Amino acid sequence: MAQYFPQFTPDSLKEKVLVITGGSNGIGANLVEYCCQNGAYVCFGDTAVREGDQLAKRLSASSHSSPSHPQVIFCETNVTEYKSIVNLFDTTLSAYGHIDHVIACAGIMEIGNWFDPNLTLEDVREPATTEVLDVNLGGCLSVTRIASVYLRHNRPKNADRSITLISSVAGFKESPGLFVYQASKHGVLGLMRALRLYLPSLPFQLRINTVCPWMTTTGMVKGVQNAWINAGMPVNSPMDVARIIVGLLANPQLNGKSMYVEGGRAWEIEANIDRLEPEWLGEEPSRSLAKGQAVLADGSDWVK
Repeated sequence: MAQYFPQFTPDSLKEKVLVITGGSNGIGANLVEYCCQNGAYVCFGDTAVREGDQLAKRLSASSHSSPSHPQVIFCETNVTEYKSIVNLFDTTLSAYGHIDHVIACAGIMEIGNWFDPNLTLEDVREPATTEVLDVNLGGCLSVTRIASVYLRHNRPKNADRSITLISSVAGFKESPGLFVYQASKHGVLGLMRALRLYLPSLPFQLRINTVCPWMTTTGMVKGVQNAWINAGMPVNSPMDVARIIVGLLANPQLNGKSMYVEGGRAWEIEANIDRLEPEWLGEEPSRSLAKGQAVLADGSDWVK
């Protein structure tokens, strides 16, 4: 696994237009602030209206933008409602005329216990909530679909455009107790892998990557944070993760990558998964799998 060192200059985001979901708190809020500090125009959405309004007002007060061309805009957005996401993108396009990068940060933690050992025959007659799946995976699917179109609008020739999805260590490593959360974050990683050959091709010409943070000090981990810190385990700050995301935005060569973030450091995991495939799968099935993948190419023929 190769350690990843994000490289960008103070001008890497200057005058770039970003759409960020889940931008009112945690990693998303730190990303909004960091991008604005580095000259980007940011339109962000969230269901946390009070926090979003306060963040937008604070950042607007410290910026040098004009009311007619604000540096930051907050738009109430629920990623489980498709039209709400479209409204966020329409607001951005109306304000700035184009979009450069989209980051899907909206996410929630496990709700209840789908596999509670105390469940009875009567209990399981009623469905459990799918809200975690709807937000974490359904939201990413919708944001990515909409972004794949809006990012191409008013695009200069050869302009870099990208989508970044926020998964989790739970996207590739078991997380007992986080049953639906883990399934959703595996899905986010799978979405990126399904698109990383498809989106760079014509007519899209888009990049897509994922970020997989480990323990990060946000409201989502309050229940385990103290025990984790007391055990001396590494911790990310939300700003640590934000800087890794910016590194992905700033480098037009990065596509189809997954950055595992631990203690403020990052490692790219996809290259070694592919490189070591003959060892963990076996040489003969690995060769056969490679041939099959070559036949499938970017997958565009599946739905013909």
